[in-house]
Amino acid sequence: MMRLLPLLLLLCTLTAFAQSHTIYHLEPANWWVGMKYHQVELMVHGDNISATQPHIAYPGVKILSVVKTDNPNYVFVTIDIAANTKPGKFPIEFQLNGETQSRFEYALFEREKNSAQRQGFSAKDAIYLITPDRFANGNPANDAMPGLTEQPDRAYKGGRHGGDIAGMMQHLDYIASMGFTQIWPNPLTENNQPRYSYHGYAATNLYLIDARYGTNDDFKRFVQKAKQKGIGVIQDIVLNHIGSEHWWMKDLPASDWLNFQSAPEFTNHRRTTVQDPYADTRDKELFVNGWFVNSMPDLNQRNPQMANYLIQNSLWWIEYAGLSGVREDTYGYADEKFLSRWAKAIMDEYPRFNIVGEEWSTNPAVVAHWQRGKENKSGHVSHMPSVMDFPIHETLRHVLVEEESWDKGFVRLYEMLANDFVYADPFNLVVFPENHDTSRIYSVLNEDMDLFKTAMIYSATMRGIPQFYYGSEVLLTSPKERDDGAVRADMPGGWKDDSKNAFTGKGLTSKEKDAQLFMKTLLSWRKKSEVIHRGHLRHYAPEKGVYVYVRYLDNKAVMVLLNKNKQDTTHSLGAYKEFLNGKKTMRDVLANKKIAVSDSLVLPAKTSLVLEIQ
Repeated sequence: MMRLLPLLLLLCTLTAFAQSHTIYHLEPANWWVGMKYHQVELMVHGDNISATQPHIAYPGVKILSVVKTDNPNYVFVTIDIAANTKPGKFPIEFQLNGETQSRFEYALFEREKNSAQRQGFSAKDAIYLITPDRFANGNPANDAMPGLTEQPDRAYKGGRHGGDIAGMMQHLDYIASMGFTQIWPNPLTENNQPRYSYHGYAATNLYLIDARYGTNDDFKRFVQKAKQKGIGVIQDIVLNHIGSEHWWMKDLPASDWLNFQSAPEFTNHRRTTVQDPYADTRDKELFVNGWFVNSMPDLNQRNPQMANYLIQNSLWWIEYAGLSGVREDTYGYADEKFLSRWAKAIMDEYPRFNIVGEEWSTNPAVVAHWQRGKENKSGHVSHMPSVMDFPIHETLRHVLVEEESWDKGFVRLYEMLANDFVYADPFNLVVFPENHDTSRIYSVLNEDMDLFKTAMIYSATMRGIPQFYYGSEVLLTSPKERDDGAVRADMPGGWKDDSKNAFTGKGLTSKEKDAQLFMKTLLSWRKKSEVIHRGHLRHYAPEKGVYVYVRYLDNKAVMVLLNKNKQDTTHSLGAYKEFLNGKKTMRDVLANKKIAVSDSLVLPAKTSLVLEIQ
């Protein structure tokens, strides 16, 4: 027995030693062969894992570098995947003194055919923005899930209501029938925050779909089903911050993983500082590095491992799910050099892809700074093809409720559009009347149906890519002042016992049915209109409450007349002879009737027209 004690002690010691190198996370857990981005940096998190050495024995895969941080529980392993590597699985072993302490089975997958040449969203599309928790509850069984702290509370406008991926999938036919060709859901990644987790912008795991929405496989299946209906999916990605309950926060990978890591300071939101030649360094630092709120730690993309992690995460989701686009949140708040590298990596991998960034500024010069092709005096080189057109968004919402005068009303929209000279590609901007962060357009317009239709016509026919918010088509309302929970109200009919159902028409008022049919008619026409997709733009100085622009391509043209007048108005057509000469009729797209071309046109009170010149 005495002779066995040393052996037992030795075995116990070895067991404890092995357990001290347990791997908790290895991300990304897989990659693909044939990617242009073939050198992948793996984040490995485990007990004292930096004391080990990684080993791989798989044809075509080799370890290029191993980077340790000041936290011994992390090691970053860069692997190179040769062009001729075969798909398959292999172990990554973590050894100490030649003995394997831990292992992780890694997978290399084959890419989908033509994955690199996928077509991103474009001016051919109409985007349908959905807040998933508020759209439809397709699977009530996942409303509350083990390990996720916030429980469902549909009675609370700031709580979780139960909408999910299954709900979106069940209504793909409805979305397609309305004429939408892209879906942009607010973030679906895990947000295991104690409250206000429904909006999705405080991620706690960047590689995992929140279980209350479904699984990673569910999301992938949703994208595939949408494609079958002719609909692409745009993923909402956040590079600037995470949620305070992210698993990193319990064991940060490095002492500079976050900005203001030891003592958080908060952003001043002074977005002009990025380009301002007179800006104080401290003001710029606070804008870029400051936290939004305590629950959203700000990421330091100047840390090279953090930068690699975020780039790879975006590429991973695009390849895994089969995305047709990315919407990037709070774009200008992240490090400029990193943003350039991030977008370039995506566009190098997918040359026909599209990315739209959120720069919430009403100043076109500030927004234009971030679009690909813009020559910036600062030297910043952007590779992001699109940006959200907040200047047009804000202007549209204001001018429609203003009285017309020489310097107010439509003239302000006319002059804002004239700022397009500052953009590298204004026809790739995303135009929108509202989104998840703004009050509902119908409410802003004092629930005036005619003005609502004018706003929708403008958004659908103006240069760029239109984006609409779920529920607009049935006139969802909100307070005029920002109220997130109210703006992100439940879609009628998305829950089993709803008395009103936007998907079937049950319980809708005549006004709501009219709005829905109007949107369906407008977007179904737009879907087939090459002039709107690719056409040039000419606009004319507003006169007497009427603003006119023409989209034209080759020998085709569409004339849009926006009219705010409260009485019937006779509008001269003399200014548009270039497009009308030799033409006998125009087709009113929304009323589906022909109009004879003459010297003038009578516009019914507060009625805006879309006319195909035939």
